Amino acid sequence: MAVAVGQAFVLLYFYLHKYGYLSLGKTPRSIQSKGARDYLFDEGLTTHLSQPEGFVLLALYLSLTWMLRLMPESYYSFEGGIQFRETFASLVIQDGLQYIMHRLEHVVSPEFYQRSHKPHHRFTNPRLFDAFNGSLADTICMILIPLYSTALLVRTCNVWSYMAFGSLYANWLTLIHSEYVFPWDGIFRRLGFGTPADHHVHHKFFKFNYGHLFMWFDQLGGTYRNPRDFAPRAFNENV
Repeated sequence: MAVAVGQAFVLLYFYLHKYGYLSLGKTPRSIQSKGARDYLFDEGLTTHLSQPEGFVLLALYLSLTWMLRLMPESYYSFEGGIQFRETFASLVIQDGLQYIMHRLEHVVSPEFYQRSHKPHHRFTNPRLFDAFNGSLADTICMILIPLYSTALLVRTCNVWSYMAFGSLYANWLTLIHSEYVFPWDGIFRRLGFGTPADHHVHHKFFKFNYGHLFMWFDQLGGTYRNPRDFAPRAFNENV
């Protein structure tokens, strides 16, 4: 429910942003120089929420692992409030594990890549609603395995911290697939946080920017490329 409530706010914000309600009618700047894909918002929303490999599988994972008591014992405690240290640690560890799994999906074997991650890579100019559009194998390898591994590594979260982590993670992962720039992107890039333009680099060129929430692991691994390096040929300036 925490993830769903967060997602409702993200989708409302994106609707207002996409159609210029937050910028006096001005269309936001698209990330890629060829412009954003044209589509009906209702179609994108329906596709986004109904994909079995997307929120359906994620919701089943989050619900069943908790309800069947497969999580560390602390995750069932309602004592205290949000533990910001544990929440931040969970985000960083999750993204680090996801970075590793993402790189492995690209290099383990061509056949494995075709079956798992290639379906998501058919979007070379992604839109926000493509965030979880891929394959069951991709979601299991790159999202669910890191999620459960993170829970086993960060064993002191209470339920409030787990809710905060899950909501931040799922909704941030959605936002970085946006086809438009967000007002906070400049600050995020200075901090090494993932932005839509950073992730578009990966979708466009495949071999850079494997991280999602943070670019720190790409910077450590030598796989980070700044979107400005591809402007104006592939990307717009100042994205």
